[in-house]
Amino acid sequence: MKITVQENGPYLVTGDVPLVRKAQVVTEFGEPVAWEKEGDIPAVPPYELCRCGHSSDKPFCDYTHASIGFDGTERAPRDTSAQRRVRHPGDGALIVHRDYAVCCESGYCGTRLANLQSMLAAAAPDDTNLRSQIIAMIERCPSGSYTYTIAGRESDIEPDLPAQIAVTTEITSEGPIAGPLWVTGGIEVERADGQPMETRQRVTLCRCGLSKSKPLCDGAHRAQHAAE
Repeated sequence: MKITVQENGPYLVTGDVPLVRKAQVVTEFGEPVAWEKEGDIPAVPPYELCRCGHSSDKPFCDYTHASIGFDGTERAPRDTSAQRRVRHPGDGALIVHRDYAVCCESGYCGTRLANLQSMLAAAAPDDTNLRSQIIAMIERCPSGSYTYTIAGRESDIEPDLPAQIAVTTEITSEGPIAGPLWVTGGIEVERADGQPMETRQRVTLCRCGLSKSKPLCDGAHRAQHAAE
């Protein structure tokens, strides 16, 4: 299974990579709290997924990028997540790291009352309920910007997610909008120059064409919809 970024073009998906639709589940206050699978998308490999945001056959590429002069220059960081991430303060039993460079601002790390950092700072050593809430929020983060481990372990604990690409829908106060491509299960992503990106369990890829950190999503699609 592999995703290859084409220069100023689409994502070329090779291998038997399932393609599905997933949508955010939100509370009555608009807070994202879960993901819901809406169905499978028939796709025979190899297939190409739109990266410019202008295809008339989304999520598939229809080569509109060639006629609009799409600039798909990749500016995502080339170092590793472990080199970039910072550790959030806590009681030391639950260790939480944040890699800001891969964040797509999906909103799973906070509610109208608190955010993950404040919850972590308030968690007492015996408060297993609050810790469970923090872990659940981290595991729903699609980009893997947040990760966690338990004291005494050397590696992060990742959610057990299938090897697939999800075409996501986000729920906003104005209604549903198209979210990023959510790649899970440790699928290899190769840059247009032939160099591999760091393989991670969770990756969000831009499909609106506006991200300043291509091929990663940086949440620019929300600003686009807010301006419309």
